Amino acid sequence: MRLPLYISVPHAGKRVAPELQDLCVLRTEDILADHDTGADAIYFPLQDQVAGFSTTDITRSLLDLNRAPDDIGGDGVIKDHTCWNVPIFRHFPGMELIRTLLERYYFPYHEQLSAGAGTGTIKLGIDCHTMSAIGPPVGPDPGRMRPLVCLSNGDGTCPEEWLRSLAHCFASACKEQVAINTPFRGGYITRSHAAEMPWLQLEISQTDVFSNAFKRDCVLEGLQRFCHTVFGDRT
Repeated sequence: MRLPLYISVPHAGKRVAPELQDLCVLRTEDILADHDTGADAIYFPLQDQVAGFSTTDITRSLLDLNRAPDDIGGDGVIKDHTCWNVPIFRHFPGMELIRTLLERYYFPYHEQLSAGAGTGTIKLGIDCHTMSAIGPPVGPDPGRMRPLVCLSNGDGTCPEEWLRSLAHCFASACKEQVAINTPFRGGYITRSHAAEMPWLQLEISQTDVFSNAFKRDCVLEGLQRFCHTVFGDRT
């Protein structure tokens, strides 16, 4: 039986939306540096293990699904620079183009997440990311070493006991300390969809000390332990 979880992977994409190809000045290496390296290898295998799964192939450098739709510019839904402070556009998109991008790519993704909450079989949503091993210039912890795992429910987006239980399950699976709400406290996806069902954010370090296969296995084992512990026979 599938785990009663909804997995969201919004930052694994590497493709430039065709509407922005004439405006984007990023090199391929800039896009790769800005996306969630390893997210596909770690999280995509979960598709057959969970009750709901969403991702996108559009790069977050140009359209960030984990930002509010009216957060335009800066590090918002439509950015003017990457997290490494690399300029993105020849000139910034106009509002008509931005509305088109939101309608075609952004809102359908969030509608999928909302629909998952209405199934009655999904108990928890997890917004899944990978993070730079050391904090980039645009972030809450520039230049600092990051933990292997960070879990976030900064605004109470899921029950505290669930968060603590999942942290314990991941620590047992990975044999590494798990950080809670440090350096991240949860993004727009967890905060905006928590009114529909509990959500939390999961960040796995991109460190090369551990392979993506090890990280994948740790995530799956941690989620299985958590669902058995919290939901019991309901899984």
